[in-house]
Amino acid sequence: MDDLKQSVQNAVYEQKDPLLIYKFESFELFKRMIDKVNKDIISFLHKGGIMVQDSQQVQTARVPQKTDMSRLRTSSSSDFAGERSGGTAVAQKAPPKVQPIRTEQKIGRNDPCPCGSGKKYKHCHGAGA
Repeated sequence: MDDLKQSVQNAVYEQKDPLLIYKFESFELFKRMIDKVNKDIISFLHKGGIMVQDSQQVQTARVPQKTDMSRLRTSSSSDFAGERSGGTAVAQKAPPKVQPIRTEQKIGRNDPCPCGSGKKYKHCHGAGA
């Protein structure tokens, strides 16, 4: 990338647009990198070997095991509530969130300023931040 930057800087002396030169050259570098990665992957996969197994072993490995569901017991949500509260299934509600109490009404940006200047709040005391 440093060489690319240097060659783009040299393109300015040749009266060429450096942005276009950078785009073309970087795309060529990217294509070469992708080609090299693809060749490396193909070479690696070509060198690797594939183990051949007996077809009988492959078929037995694919057969899924069935589970006997008749002995399983389902539990209801009330069982879990009873266990958590120590044996009694009492539903507890969470208290409502506490909201802050505002004593004054919020002043809008375009409302008249409360100081009495007659200007909008944003141009008088609301200016700054």
